[in-house]
Amino acid sequence: MSMKRDPLNIKQAGSEFPLILGRDVSGVIMECGLDVKYFRERDEVWAAIPPWKQGSLAEFVVLSANEVSHKPKSLSHTEAAAIPYVATTAWSALVNTGGLSKDNCAKKRILILGGSGGVGTFAIQMLKAWGAHVTVTCSQNAEQFVKELGADHVVDYTAGPVEEPLSALEKFDLILDNIGGDTERWALSLLKPWSGAKYITLITSFLQNTDRLGIADGMMQTAATIATKALKHLVKGVHYRWGFFAPSGPALDEVREMVDAGQIRAVVEETFSFSQVPQALNKVEMGHARGKTVVQISGAGHD
Repeated sequence: MSMKRDPLNIKQAGSEFPLILGRDVSGVIMECGLDVKYFRERDEVWAAIPPWKQGSLAEFVVLSANEVSHKPKSLSHTEAAAIPYVATTAWSALVNTGGLSKDNCAKKRILILGGSGGVGTFAIQMLKAWGAHVTVTCSQNAEQFVKELGADHVVDYTAGPVEEPLSALEKFDLILDNIGGDTERWALSLLKPWSGAKYITLITSFLQNTDRLGIADGMMQTAATIATKALKHLVKGVHYRWGFFAPSGPALDEVREMVDAGQIRAVVEETFSFSQVPQALNKVEMGHARGKTVVQISGAGHD
């Protein structure tokens, strides 16, 4: 595990432990640095923790001010903790990489491959709030669930090769891929050619490359891979991109306004106590999520 987080072994052996997992946090500020102006002690905040910092499965976390945002007033801490990671991941992919915004999203056709998990359920709600037409793939037992979140059209991937019913639909302006695997083989043919349409996948080989080859060689391999794929599809009139989780307090400020306006709700599938963290991690590992799994650190009544 130490080698995976520190491929060049710059840090001393054993210095990575204890390794604290968890990326989402919602809680109360206990202490602020001297240069922090926007926040005060006892402010209720939420954040997505960067991967290079210790995680949120702890009583206290340390964050930079630009990674933190004031929590939506309409949500409890348990509900709020279900949003930051998926929100900043979806925001990074759709806004920063995809170029979407509330001003240009109206009537755009968006396809979300794997729409019933954390990122998918958030993306559906944000895109619908911005006026997009959203098509989603998921299993049959999640169909009603994603429709309640606002999905306009749902394709059941368990009914057969999902590319067949999708190919019969009008082409898309943007595809967000939460599945990976062989989807790249057929998904880009579903985009509108020569119109700036983008395919953005969240399933990349970046971490695998750096773990296997080290930071320098891994980044070179990653750059070569994405450049080759981008050029291959650019000549066909569509754009190929990778999306990444990018912690951002300002993005969460925007999300907070949508949450408090009733445009986005937290999708909490199950809540565990701090003593049940192993069970919570086992549940996440099983996949087929319907929203987020939340661990409540404090006692009841102080969520």
